[in-house]
Parts: sequence; structure tokens; C-alpha cells
Amino acid sequence: MSRRFVVLDRDGTIIVERQYLSSPDQVELLPGAGAGLRAMRDLGLGLVIVTNQSAVGRGHFGTARLEEIHGRLRELLLADGVELDEIYVCPHTPEDGCDCRKPLPGLLNQASRELGFDPAHALVIGDKPCDIELGQAVGATTILVRTGYGAEHEAARSVMPDYVAEDLVEAAKFVPQWIAAVQSEGVRSMFSGKDLG
Repeated sequence: MSRRFVVLDRDGTIIVERQYLSSPDQVELLPGAGAGLRAMRDLGLGLVIVTNQSAVGRGHFGTARLEEIHGRLRELLLADGVELDEIYVCPHTPEDGCDCRKPLPGLLNQASRELGFDPAHALVIGDKPCDIELGQAVGATTILVRTGYGAEHEAARSVMPDYVAEDLVEAAKFVPQWIAAVQSEGVRSMFSGKDLG
């Protein structure tokens, strides 16, 4: 059996949402993000970030600056005992017509090939419709977190995740049940639309 992975959004899910975050100094972990991810890692799960960063495609900054930002993110997570397996980035604008911009599954499929996991047996967590739709595109289990824009989208019912969590700490509490459900192929029947709170 291959290792299971959690596929995470970056902004509004792990770090504080900022419009076109452009400096390592602006990287700030959301409260509990490190603890939640560490709990997932302690259960043997791989952790991957898949993020849309159109600021690169729009020329606000280059890939070198993005690497610095992600270096700072890794540094903050390591201080909380969390190591990421990989960060996958779509640098394109919506107008570029790429196949890697969420909710299209290009980057998630790339991650599954490179890291050796079944995307349908992944857990996809994010705060925006594109994150949930990404998971749905590959048949994964999805969690909308209320951090970032999540509460707003929940209230608007603009997306239908498998379930909703307050933050990554609460999402992590669901993971043991999810692992058991995936193993028994019963994820959909057990958790469709449920609130973790």
C-alpha cells in the first residue's frame, strides 16, 4: 500500500492570506497550522502544497523571490517540527490556459507521479472553491477550512466539500477516521458534507 498524502493550499490554509504576498518577511503561519500539520505527519502522512501564484505570471516578482518565500515557509514549519515533502506551484495567470492552475489537476497529478501516491486516496485541504474542486477532480476527499476565505465560501455555499473544519488542528483530528475509511473504501458514505466542529 502506498503512503497516503495530504495536499494543501498555501495562502489562507497554512499561512495568513495576503494580497500578492511578495516578501519572505510577510510569511506568517496561521494559529495552529504547525500543530495540525505535525499531527498529520506523526500519523505517517506525506504533506504537499499545491498553490496558484499568478503574481509570478503577472510580473510582480520572479521565481527566485518565490523560492525565498517558500524557504521562509519551510523554516517556520521546521521550527514547529514539520517537514514538507514538496511544494508545487502554478505561476500562470488565468488567461494563460495552462493545465496546472487549480482547480485543474495538473500539479496534483504531477505530485502523485513523483511521490508515488494515488490521488483518489489523498486528502485535499483548502479555503477556496478551487481547492475543493481540485480534490473533486481526482476523486479525493476534501476539507474546507474556515481560515482565509473559507468561512466566507461556506456561508455563500459556493462549494460543497466532503466536510468543513475550523482550521488545520481540527482537520487533523479527522485524519485517523479518514485513513480507516480509505482503507475500507467507505469515505463518501461516512463523511459527505459533515462539519467537524
